[in-house]
Amino acid sequence: MLQITQSGPDVLIAVKVVPKSSRDQIAGMLGDALKVTVSAAPERGKANEAVCRVIAAALGIRAAQVSVDAGHGSPRKTVRVRDMQANAVRAALEKK
Repeated sequence: MLQITQSGPDVLIAVKVVPKSSRDQIAGMLGDALKVTVSAAPERGKANEAVCRVIAAALGIRAAQVSVDAGHGSPRKTVRVRDMQANAVRAALEKK
């Protein structure tokens, strides 16, 4: 089951990132993490920015509401989604 945690008004999501992929997309689940593939290379934060854009698009929100909270230099990250409820995030991501 996808690891999603409510943290005050925000939601934290466990994410596994695969950089330098052929396309930017949510590729399903990997254990308890959301697997996100991005075409950007993992340098100077480009892959992290792409992950935020992909998750924001899937949730129908602005990319500015999504940020990498932990794991900036790692493929396993915790992503923060501001001003959303965990059940709404889970419902939107499970449709993908």
